Amino acid sequence: MSFNSTQIIHELRADFEQLIELVTGPESQTATLNQMERSLFRRVLRLGFKLLQLFLTTRTHAESHAPQPGAHGTTVPYHSQKAVDYFSIFGKLEVEHAYFYQSGQPGRAPLPSELSLPERCYSDLLMESAELLAVDSAYDKGLEVIARLLGLTLSEAAVETMVADDSQAVKAFYTQKPPFPAEEEGRLLVAQADGKVVPMVRSETATPKARREKGDKKTHKKEAIAVAVYTIEPYLRTPQAVVDALFKKEPPPVLDVRPTPCHKQIFASLDGKEAALKRLATWTARREGPHIVQRVALTDGALALQKHMQTKLPGFSLVLDIIHVDEYVWKAGTAIYGETDPQRSKWVENQLLEILSSHTDKVIEELETRASKVTKRSKAGKVFRQVANYFRRNLRYMDYAEYLRQGWPIGTGVIEGVCRHLVKDRMELSGMRWTVAGAGDLLALRAVNENGDWEEYHQYRRIQRHKKLYHKPLIESWVDQAERLEIN
Repeated sequence: MSFNSTQIIHELRADFEQLIELVTGPESQTATLNQMERSLFRRVLRLGFKLLQLFLTTRTHAESHAPQPGAHGTTVPYHSQKAVDYFSIFGKLEVEHAYFYQSGQPGRAPLPSELSLPERCYSDLLMESAELLAVDSAYDKGLEVIARLLGLTLSEAAVETMVADDSQAVKAFYTQKPPFPAEEEGRLLVAQADGKVVPMVRSETATPKARREKGDKKTHKKEAIAVAVYTIEPYLRTPQAVVDALFKKEPPPVLDVRPTPCHKQIFASLDGKEAALKRLATWTARREGPHIVQRVALTDGALALQKHMQTKLPGFSLVLDIIHVDEYVWKAGTAIYGETDPQRSKWVENQLLEILSSHTDKVIEELETRASKVTKRSKAGKVFRQVANYFRRNLRYMDYAEYLRQGWPIGTGVIEGVCRHLVKDRMELSGMRWTVAGAGDLLALRAVNENGDWEEYHQYRRIQRHKKLYHKPLIESWVDQAERLEIN
C-alpha cells in the first residue's frame, strides 16, 4: 500500500480506539445519552469520511497503468493522473484515476467506469437523500436538515438541477416495470382522474404592469392533472348504508371487512389532460388480465375530463363521484332552508337516498319545480337550475343503485387524496411559485415516492445512467440477486 493508505489506516485505528474509550472511559460515566449519541454521530461521520477516502486510495493504488485496448486492435498508453471532485454524504473528497491517451484516439479512464462515478460531482446517496426531503418540503427546509444533520452545505440550484435530471427516467421506469401478480390484484379495475391548480411564476416575457387591471389575476395558475389506477374487490352496499355513511351515522355490525385498493399507482403532471389520460390508459392496460371482471372510471362532473376518460378508456363504465353529488345537494338544501334550519339536513338525506336508489329524475323534477316558483334572477332559482342541470347532464353516470349492487366504488376519495397530498400539500406551500418544468419534475419524483418505488426507481436510474455514460452494463455485485433489476 502507498504511504497515504498506511497513514489513513493508522488514523482509523486510532479513531476507533478513541470511540471505544469514549463509550467506556471516565467521560462515559457522566455523559447523558443525548450527549453520547450526538458525539458518536459526529465522530462516525468523520470515520466514514476516512474509510471512503481509504477505499478510493486503495482503488487508485491498485489501478493498472498498462496500455488499454484502443480502436482497431491498437493500444492506448498511460498518459497521466486525473482528479475529480466527489461530494459524498460524508463530505468532499477527490477521486484520482489513471488517464490513457494517444493522439488520434479518444482518451480512456477505466476507474470512473468501475466506480460508476456520476456525471456530476454529487454522490447518489447524498442527492437522493436531498431529493427525498425536497419531495416533501420546500427546498430550503430540506437543505437545512442536511446541514444540521450532516454538516454539509448544498445549494438549492444543485438540488433543483438533480431533481430535473433524476426525474427524466420516470416514464421509462414505469414502462419497463413488470405487472403486479394476478393473485395480488382485485377483480375490479378502477381509474380516477382530477385536476388541481398550481401557482406559477409570471412569464419572463410578459411586460409587467404598474397595477393590476380589472380581470387580471394576482397569480398565474396552471392545472395539474392527477391520475390513479388500482384494483379492488367488489363491495356490495345498499343506498341506505351509503347515506348513513355520508351522514356519519352509527353503522350496523357487519362481519365482512371493507376491501382496500390493491397496488394503487398515482401520478400528476402539468402536461395537460390529453397526456395525463394517455398515461392513465397505458397504466390501466398493464393491469389487465383474466382476473379483471369489471372496469370503473370515476371523475367529478368536469365535462372535458369526462370526454377524455371516455375516449382513452372506452371499456370502462364512467361513474360520477358521489361526494360531488353530495355537495350539490347540500347547496340546493341551503337555498331552500338556509344554513341553520334543521329541516335542511333531513331534506338532503332524502334526496341523496333517491339519487342512490337511481331516482335522480325525481330530484331533478323537484328542483325544476322549485325553480319555476321563484323569479329567474333570484339566488335560490339560480341554484335550483344549476343543480338540476348538473344532474341532468350527468344522469347517465348516476345509476348508483346498479353500481352498488355490482359492488363498485362510487366515490373519488382516492384521487381527491392524491390531488390534496401529491399536488396541493407541496405545490401550494407558502410563497411557492413554479415553472412548468420545475413543478413537473418534482411531481414526478413525488409520485415515485408515494407509489413506494423510491429505491427501485433510483436503482433503475443509476443503471441507465451508467449505460449512457460508460456504454456498458452496471454490475452491482453487492446488490442482492432477488432485488437486482434486469439490465436491458
